[in-house]
Amino acid sequence: MAIPIIDIFAGPGGLGEGFSALINDENQRAFKIALSIEKDPLAHQTLTLRSFFRQFEIGEVPEEYYEFVRGNISIEALYRAWPIEAEHAQREAWCGTLGDPDEHDQNAVSDDEVDDKIRTVLNGEQDWLLIGGPPCQAYSLVGRSRRQERILNEETDKRVGLYKQYLRILAKHSPSVFVMENVKGILSAETSENQVFSKILEDLSDPSACYPQNGENEFNCPGYRIYSLVTEPENFDENGNPTYRPKNFVIQAEKYGVPQTRHRVILLGIRRDIEINPEIIYSRDEVSIGSVINSLPRLRSGLSKGADSFNAWHSLIEGILEGDILNDVDTEIITDIRDKILQVEDPPFGKGADYLEMENLQIDYLPEWYLDNRLNGVLNHASRSHMNSDIHRYLFVSCFGNIKQQSPKLSDFPEGLLPAHLNVRQGIDDKKFADRFRVQIANRASKTVTSHISKDGHYYIHPDPTQCRSLTVREAARIQTFPDNYFFCGPRTSQFHQVGNAVPPYLAFQIAEVVNHVFEEMEILAIHNN
Repeated sequence: MAIPIIDIFAGPGGLGEGFSALINDENQRAFKIALSIEKDPLAHQTLTLRSFFRQFEIGEVPEEYYEFVRGNISIEALYRAWPIEAEHAQREAWCGTLGDPDEHDQNAVSDDEVDDKIRTVLNGEQDWLLIGGPPCQAYSLVGRSRRQERILNEETDKRVGLYKQYLRILAKHSPSVFVMENVKGILSAETSENQVFSKILEDLSDPSACYPQNGENEFNCPGYRIYSLVTEPENFDENGNPTYRPKNFVIQAEKYGVPQTRHRVILLGIRRDIEINPEIIYSRDEVSIGSVINSLPRLRSGLSKGADSFNAWHSLIEGILEGDILNDVDTEIITDIRDKILQVEDPPFGKGADYLEMENLQIDYLPEWYLDNRLNGVLNHASRSHMNSDIHRYLFVSCFGNIKQQSPKLSDFPEGLLPAHLNVRQGIDDKKFADRFRVQIANRASKTVTSHISKDGHYYIHPDPTQCRSLTVREAARIQTFPDNYFFCGPRTSQFHQVGNAVPPYLAFQIAEVVNHVFEEMEILAIHNN
């Protein structure tokens, strides 16, 4: 039997996707998502669609799914064609807001509703897994810097305490194991009362202690031992708890087969009555961004003003060589700009689309993970339109990166390419947001893909100067290690937001291997004890 998973704060399902991809010795999925909860309606649509995909045996997804992602039929037509599987998916993925939502939130769900739903989907199963990442914006270093906050306040920002929803489910339902994810900034976050991370570790270790004991609603969770997934314990205290330094809970994704420098705190909790010490995941060689995006069709950027055609776009690019735009730029970079302009061609797919039909798509890195030959094409691969001046900046920045093997700071820009913003000079003088335009370096791991990509392409400039654009949703999804057949619902802004907020599925897959070994050992111990 597959191990049931409850996934809360699920986003588009990256963490659950990694667990669902693990195949056991019987060639069946080792884990089964029993319930996933997400408050964002568009992410919930993505979550439901992927649940529908998983209702079928591996390799037996119906052709109607592919017709839908190609844009040939509606999602309603897809679900009508397979009503039983669609109904299962819609029960599994729940659009609900946990915690203390706004009174006008139509998706608000009470604790009792959550408890009833969990009991129903588990149907008496005792050995199960809780996963999820409580919203992290409150703890984000960048977010705190923008808000100029050092001390967090749960009264003014409810996100600070949303981990308590995770905690309450642990206390009430006592899963065998849990996996909880959050941003690295949580290690330094603090309220007026305590260090946030220390408090969270204390609460997770003994969830029942956080709730009053009142008869039939008494919480009897035995508590958890909290483990790092990448570091062996330094020691064990007198109660058998593993001891670590806070930084030992940080997983640097680029060391584990994910082509981006994404650093996240991920905790593994094992219930105290389960006497098992887990394994860890082991590092591997860094994967470059080029190895996962270079095989995708080349595109050009769009023009946000005026007539948009290849000829207009090409003429605009050539304009960077006119006048004094490139004054004081290194000769080597100017030479590369000239060379790249000569190499510019009209790409066969132009600016791209939600579906590009093409056969025999290849990728050298993890082809069995990414590729689905039944797609006969590429999803969610359309470029954004940019201002004329930004396209010139993208060409300069990508050629700078090509030559210098690093992204330029604002101080490296010629005057003719500096933005006309009031804070640009501040960015040069005090280095605040000095990397306002950031190109990814093709032979290195990408910088972290975050939800900010939905608002600003300047931080995610494609390394190929002949394309002069920011990354597409599919490129961001590949950097995040989503399989190519993973379709993101909603408009492009939401698609970017979903991708940036997700846990990389391939990292989750490796975590799933560790967790699966824990459940296998539990089964062996149960057989031995009986």
